[in-house]
Formats: sequence, C-alpha cells, structure tokens
Amino acid sequence: MLTRGVLGYVLVLLGGLVVSVLPVSSPLDDLPLRHDTPGRLVGLVLVIGGLGLGGHAWLELLRDVRRGAGAARMLLVHRATACWSLPLLLAPAMFSRDGWSYAAQGVMARIGVSPYEHGPGVLRGEVVEAVDPMWLDTATPYGPLPLAWGAFAAGFTREPWDLVVAHRLLALAGLALLAWAVPRLAAAAGRDPAYAAALVLPSPLVLAHGVAGLHNDLLMVGLMAAALAVAVERHWVLGAALGGAAAAVKLPGGLVCVAVALVALPAAAGPADRVRRLVAVAGVSGGVLVVTGLVTGLGVGWVHALGVPGVVRSPLSVTTQVGQLLSWLQQLAGLPGPSPVEVLRLSGTVLALAVAAVCAMRAPTGRAGTAVAVTGLVALATVLLGPVVHHWYALWALPFLAATRLGARAEAALVGFVGLAGLVAPLDSTLRARGTDIAVAVVLVLGVAVAQAVGHRRALETAARGAAERPTPVSQPG
Repeated sequence: MLTRGVLGYVLVLLGGLVVSVLPVSSPLDDLPLRHDTPGRLVGLVLVIGGLGLGGHAWLELLRDVRRGAGAARMLLVHRATACWSLPLLLAPAMFSRDGWSYAAQGVMARIGVSPYEHGPGVLRGEVVEAVDPMWLDTATPYGPLPLAWGAFAAGFTREPWDLVVAHRLLALAGLALLAWAVPRLAAAAGRDPAYAAALVLPSPLVLAHGVAGLHNDLLMVGLMAAALAVAVERHWVLGAALGGAAAAVKLPGGLVCVAVALVALPAAAGPADRVRRLVAVAGVSGGVLVVTGLVTGLGVGWVHALGVPGVVRSPLSVTTQVGQLLSWLQQLAGLPGPSPVEVLRLSGTVLALAVAAVCAMRAPTGRAGTAVAVTGLVALATVLLGPVVHHWYALWALPFLAATRLGARAEAALVGFVGLAGLVAPLDSTLRARGTDIAVAVVLVLGVAVAQAVGHRRALETAARGAAERPTPVSQPG
C-alpha cells in the first residue's frame, strides 16, 4: 500500500513536468513531450494514472485503519502522509498557476513593491514568465503571512521554481498543523482520531491541491484546526489568536472564531454572554490580523483587493452559474434590471454570513463536538454559496467534517468526494482551449473514478462478509 502510493505520486511528479506550466526560461520547458499533443497526452496519462494509484492506496489505508486498533494506526497514517508527500516536494506548481503568482508576489514584497497595490506585471524576467496572464495586473487578496514568507524566501533566491518549493514548505507547515489538530478535534467530538486523520492527511484532495498545488488554503485550514483544538482545551484567547493568524493567510480563515467563541462558553449560555464572547474573540483575532500586517510592513491593503477573485466566473460556483442562466433568460426576454449574476453572488455571500450568525446565536455552547460540526457547516456553506469556488476550497471544510461523527451515507459521500476532488485536479485551467487534452483527461478521470469506486465497494463487501462469517467467541463458565 505505501509503495503503491509512492509510485503513484512519483508518476504524478513525472507527468507534471510535462503538463504543468513552467517558466519559458526553464531548461525543462524544452522537453520535446511538452510541446506536442502526443507528448502532453503521455503526461496526462502519467498524472491521472499516478493519482489513481495514490487514491487506490488511500482507500486501502482507510479500510486498514478502520479494521485495526491501537496506536500503530496513527503511525501508519503519518508514514503514508510523509511517504506520499515526498515525491511532490520538488515538483513545480501543479494543477494551477497560483504557485508562480506566490513566487512573484514574494519578490515584490521583498523589493518594497506592495502586492496590495500592484500586480506581478510590474516585474520583469523569469519570475513572471509562468504567472497566469489573468493575474499579472491584479493585486493580491491574500493576507500578510504568506507574503512575508515569500519575501523572506526571496532574500535567498529569485529563481521561481525555488520560490515555489519554499511556498510548498509553507503548505507542509499547514499539513503538520492538521496532523496535530485533527486527532484532537476528533477525540473531543467522539470520533476515531486515527480514522479522521486518515480521511484528511494523506487524502487525494490534500495531496493534489494542498501539497502539489501548494495553495495557501492548506496553511489557512491548518491554523483554523489548531485554533479550534486549542480552544477545545479551554485556551480560547490563544484559539482566537490562531484564528486571526488563519485570517492573515486568507480572510475566510477567521470563520473558525465563531466555533472558538461557542466552545469557550459555558453550557446553555444566553444571548448576552454569546455576544460578549463573540466580541472578545473578534477583538483578539482582529488585533492579531492587524498587528501581523504592521509587523510585516505589509499593512491591511488586502482589504482593497478582496474583490479580485470575483473577476473569475467560476464554473463550480452555484450562485454564479444560476445567475448566468437567469442573465441569459433576462437578455432573451429583453427585461431591464440589475445583473442576476451580481445579485445572486451577493445574496449567496449574505446567506453564508447568515448561516454563521445563526450558528453563533443558536448552536449549543460548551460542547466540543458541536463546535467542530459548526465549523464544518459554516465553512461548507461559505464554499457552496460563494461567488468563486475552486476545487481546493473544499479544504476549508474537510478537517472539521472528518472530525465530526457522521452517518454511514454522509461518511461514504465524504470519502467519495475527497477521492474524486483529488482525481479531477488535472482538469485545470491549463487545459483550456486544448480540446484533445480535455477530452482525454475527462475520459481517463471517469474511468479511474469508476474503477476505484467499484474496487472499494467490493473490498468493503468482502470485509463485511468476512466479519459476518467469523465465529463468535463462546465465553467459558467461571
């Protein structure tokens, strides 16, 4: 199982060298396979086949952890996470070009050009060669923590690939925080800690989008999980501070502060007590967010760039897609009025905030399990109702849903979604306008997904039959 996973992610690395966007000045950009359709298809086969092997190994790991007992199970989860992450450590930015943007923004912060006022296009040279043209002239909406790290790394190198690897180390820090926090949250919520950790740490979603894709979301959610774990252990001030640090990576990280306030209150707390504790938590977390900007010298300019992601009409955003359908009908009927897309996007955001507010004022207080479930619910609502949704946004809710006691169907749905979310990672924007690549990738992903689902179900049925046929021990009279 461990070897199969390692082989899978080695194939992902090798295929990624073919299909990933690289700076044109990189020697590897001259690989013959990268610049013709047959070569790119070979790379796609390697990547999707590798993800399939990794996903198959992960499903086997879940079954082994569920059947096993003792501390060895957690050790197995940690070994799998480390072994499967290792081949991806030196990979280029995969399944998205965001990593190249991180590299350029770090250089900007290093030389004193504010990424909150300018886009990477103010730079010249190899550091911007692989940045998505869509973001060359846009400011960044990220908080000061990842920018400060990027500026620190840019003090040692300006080579974009090296800077990408440096940001991947930041993603691995988020993974380490999850390794510490998820078992604690699961234990507090009455969930098997080893199984919850296996659902998250070595999962295809985390490895493909968090490690290979090195998105800031992995560090953000790691800090969120650590914030709630600390608050569950009755250190709500530190939990609120960590919630502020999560917001200093990406602003949605601050949503965990709702649960921090709930778990820090006594049971059956009234509305006045809730409001006082929410204000106190907001004060601590907001203070950390502002101070982080001041200490790093980056300030709070991210406030002005929060609308930057909204320029994308994300196909995964329900509010955007419904709005576009209504907009088409509006144009067809010749009706005046505001854009349905903007109306629904704003309505979705307001509704997500309303979900958080209702949870803050109505959810039971002083219960760790409730706080974990509330965080998962609020994060899930924020993603589902958001104006922009990418595959890796699912990372926001995963650790908390995995640590929550779920019914059999909900758990099966979570396992299926997490596996599929990693498998579809190659269907990213770099395949745009390459019809053959897209068609082949879709067929391969569907084939691997069906094979995995059938194989996993058969393995579960075989295990169930074996358990049913196992004789029940007969107790001897004393």
